[in-house]
Amino acid sequence: MTKEVFIKDVMVKPATIAKSAKITEALDKMLADGLDPLIAVNNNTVIGTVSRQAIAEKLGSKQNSGLAPTAIHVASVVEEDFTSVYPDENINVLIPLLQKYKLVVVYDADHKLIGQVTAGDLLKTFQPDDGIESAIEKVLTIEADERVVHLRRRMLDDKIHRFVVTEHEKYMGIVTETDVAVAMREFRKQVGDNHQDHRIRNMLVKDIMSAPLIFVERTTNVTDAIALMLKKNISSVPVMEKGKLTGVITRRSLVNAL
Repeated sequence: MTKEVFIKDVMVKPATIAKSAKITEALDKMLADGLDPLIAVNNNTVIGTVSRQAIAEKLGSKQNSGLAPTAIHVASVVEEDFTSVYPDENINVLIPLLQKYKLVVVYDADHKLIGQVTAGDLLKTFQPDDGIESAIEKVLTIEADERVVHLRRRMLDDKIHRFVVTEHEKYMGIVTETDVAVAMREFRKQVGDNHQDHRIRNMLVKDIMSAPLIFVERTTNVTDAIALMLKKNISSVPVMEKGKLTGVITRRSLVNAL
């Protein structure tokens, strides 16, 4: 008989950030621990989540260009749309929830926060029967010399989370919301407000991309692909076949394939 697995068997310690904290603190915590998103709290009460995407949008907004990153609080980027479960529920309830949400909050019987579960936590136990094949999604490319302002516009308008970066028909790296958030923070710290608009327009994708490109072959075992993402603390990895880019797998797409 197969042992029944409960949420308490896969949940991890909740990663929280106070709504009064600076968004730079939140970003540093996410980068250091490989997390996205964090649980936002106010007086020990969960009020939502804060993601790298939300921070990237906030830091890249011209409306906030006059504010130092350390002057912007988590409360301004909190997303209130989240869901919760209890530790003694069967793990199967997590699959549809994590197909919609990046993170599931775990409460005890007294509605006290005791844990969290993300796609990465679930994928340590559940993996798609068809391997990575059923989880491959379309991925777009962008030229290394493209301007970051155009990259941001495409990300915002078309809700695109990542691009594979190309240069002279070679795959050079990847650029994600995380790269944009980190770049915007560093840019804001180093460049005075009266020079920001000019300087940001000259920033290129190759200046902020993550390189070299980490990828898997289409024949890669799904267990190995998941292990790579967890080890490198990355949420996605491009898929190659005979030297050609065929798509990307993400933690979310792997959960969707369950």
